[in-house]
Amino acid sequence: MAYILAFAGSNSSTSINYKLVKYTASLIEDVPVKLMDMAHCPFPMFSEDHEREQGYSNALREIMKDIRQADGLLISVNEHNGAPSSYFKNLLDWLSRLDRRFMADKHILLLATSGGKRGAIGALGHAEQLLTRFGAEITATFSLPLFHDHFSESDGIVNAQLAKEHKEALAHFMESIHS
Repeated sequence: MAYILAFAGSNSSTSINYKLVKYTASLIEDVPVKLMDMAHCPFPMFSEDHEREQGYSNALREIMKDIRQADGLLISVNEHNGAPSSYFKNLLDWLSRLDRRFMADKHILLLATSGGKRGAIGALGHAEQLLTRFGAEITATFSLPLFHDHFSESDGIVNAQLAKEHKEALAHFMESIHS
């Protein structure tokens, strides 16, 4: 069955990036969406020693299976000190050990948000470069600055211009899924 996989690059139970990706997923009507909360997906820090001694977890294999079966992905990356979180980079490290091209030909809507004025654009740019190394096709990006000012749990993105930009990015992504 065709679907879109949606998750945040954060394992925080209070992740604003998870809130953004969940909201974005709720706007998709014509394709099923599988939303994953990464707060329930812990992984040890990657090391060749751990890989050799313990192998790959079932959770990692399941995420790989979900990625492979998805028609597209919604990913919202959080930012720590100008780069994606260690959790997100670690997840990519593990997945790339199973298959270096694990995102081959996957259409991705890459999102980012933060409480600051830059809206995690540093992490967004870095994640875009990383994901394309693994075969991903970034079809659209969107950054939401000042999350707490521009997002409401009940109404979504409340800034009209940002809501318009978000809607356009989502539409472009959905067009890529259908073509």
